[in-house]
Amino acid sequence: MLYGIAAATAALLLTAALAALLRTFALRFGIVERRRVRPVPLLGGVAVVGGTAFVAGVGEWTDVAPLGPEAARLLVVAMGVALLGLVTDLWTLPPVVRVAGVAVGAALTVPYEELGLPGGVLAVACVVFVVHAFASLDHADGVMGTVGVITAFALSGCAAAEVMDGLAALLSVLAAALTGFLMHGWPPARIAPGRCGALFAGFVLASSAVLVHAGRQAGAGFGAGFALTAVACADAVLVLVSRRRGGRPLLRPAPDHLVHRLRRVGLTRQGVVVVLGAAAFAGALVGLFIDLGWVGAGAAWWVAGGVGLVAVVGGVRPGGSRSLRPYPSRIWGAPPPRRPVSR
Repeated sequence: MLYGIAAATAALLLTAALAALLRTFALRFGIVERRRVRPVPLLGGVAVVGGTAFVAGVGEWTDVAPLGPEAARLLVVAMGVALLGLVTDLWTLPPVVRVAGVAVGAALTVPYEELGLPGGVLAVACVVFVVHAFASLDHADGVMGTVGVITAFALSGCAAAEVMDGLAALLSVLAAALTGFLMHGWPPARIAPGRCGALFAGFVLASSAVLVHAGRQAGAGFGAGFALTAVACADAVLVLVSRRRGGRPLLRPAPDHLVHRLRRVGLTRQGVVVVLGAAAFAGALVGLFIDLGWVGAGAAWWVAGGVGLVAVVGGVRPGGSRSLRPYPSRIWGAPPPRRPVSR
């Protein structure tokens, strides 16, 4: 108990301090991403990875809180995925390379002895989808970190209930590290996690969900896994459907996310993070209850309906017309369109 409190505190403070240092370094060398009209440093993910790996590694090295073979392998592979994200932040990598790298990492962590080969392949596909869904949440300040903290805490409870103490400790440290990052990443963000932090957090969370629910019945496992990652999955599906309907390439950036829809209704950036955090908390709570056996797997449909309601309400403009077009350019910080001058 005391080690858990000390580890969480250390991860929080270490990540917050690293984020402050790396922000200065990123601004000095121009490692930034332009959001709205301001540049935001991109090395926040390095702070999350460093804080999580250092605290978890100290617990494993001192044997005070050993991770165990599964959690230790997951952490090492997740650091490799984070390195791939860091390369993406510094240079440009094709999306196919990122997808392939995450798939290889997922293939190294999936428990085939419990799932079998067909189930393992399906689990790898689910991990790849969830990881990139979490990475997609990083387009707005504070969203990925908030959803990640809530999901990590809930998964930590699920792992503890399954007597997977090493995995529960790793998830608790990740939640604390993301909380420390949010001290700088809350909107308006002073530093962003980038692909490095988003891929790392998404990979640890998605792979942990597979490990925790590998030995359960298929219905309960899928229901709990979906409820725990409902916000990220719904956002990714919404983007894919919206871009196909709009005739745009799937990998082309466009304002079709849940964040943009809620902003269209009139919520502030902070309000959007609070709403999505509340939705993630509700979904994570349902997933935890399914894992504990307090509710059936059918409760996940209520989560799907709630997230779908948020998407539909966000797609309705204040005037009453439902549209999937981008919200006005003033929210993006772009200049208004020029009107033709009549002569």
